[in-house]
Amino acid sequence: MEKNNASRRRRPFGRVRLFCGLAACLASAATSFAEGVNLSRAEAMRIGRKIWQNECGGTVAGLTSWNAGENFASLGIGHFIWYPRGVRGPFDESFPELANFAAGRNVKLPRVVAENRETGCPWKSRGEFMAVSDSADVRELRSFLADTVDLQTEFLVRRLQQALPKMMERAPAADRANVRRQFERVASTPQGCYALVDYVNFKGEGLLETERYGGRGWGLLQVLQGMTGSEAGGGGAQEFSRSARAVLTQRVENSPPERKESRWLAGWLQRVNSYTH
Repeated sequence: MEKNNASRRRRPFGRVRLFCGLAACLASAATSFAEGVNLSRAEAMRIGRKIWQNECGGTVAGLTSWNAGENFASLGIGHFIWYPRGVRGPFDESFPELANFAAGRNVKLPRVVAENRETGCPWKSRGEFMAVSDSADVRELRSFLADTVDLQTEFLVRRLQQALPKMMERAPAADRANVRRQFERVASTPQGCYALVDYVNFKGEGLLETERYGGRGWGLLQVLQGMTGSEAGGGGAQEFSRSARAVLTQRVENSPPERKESRWLAGWLQRVNSYTH
């Protein structure tokens, strides 16, 4: 494991409320929300470590990955996507946004990120990336990502904060009240907050037309649409987990046979099962 240089890289976290009023923060949609949850730094770090475990097996090496068959690097605790220069795909690119977020907090970026965040991932293929996996640039990148778990968690929360207004805008009018109600139910507990933060990073908001099979999406919006309960507390996270399992199972059933997505389903279901405990 690389030496921890966090004290040189980050601003002090302090005792600020990272998630201050999560649901309330979403009132930018001009809708009044019930009081949200406030999580301590310890809770925020717990969520970040769980997402790190989900995406990278909790290893420092897993923070810099390029999966076989993909045309992008997957970086950080959330496996944020970074496309090579001139390459695009159906999935949202999030690593440049993370880099800009870090720079905006006066966090020093690794050289390879600072020099390429406006133009794209400097490695053109998985083979090229793997060939330099032990280079000084990649070691510095890996160390940066290991040192900024709290910052990356904060970035993930910001994405969640931005998700609800977008979902409310795109959801059918008849679904909007239920989507908001279910979001608030799940956000009302720390475990539910983890579920929301993890799932929107894992499978997106569910708004892109390119993320559909047979016209059916598999993002956060679709999971919330599949919920109907009203009880507060842990019941929201439990129903969210059940709905996520149904949405992901449906995705695999609707997927093109050549993608062989059934090979991933067991791991996906294990991940969303973690939302209940």
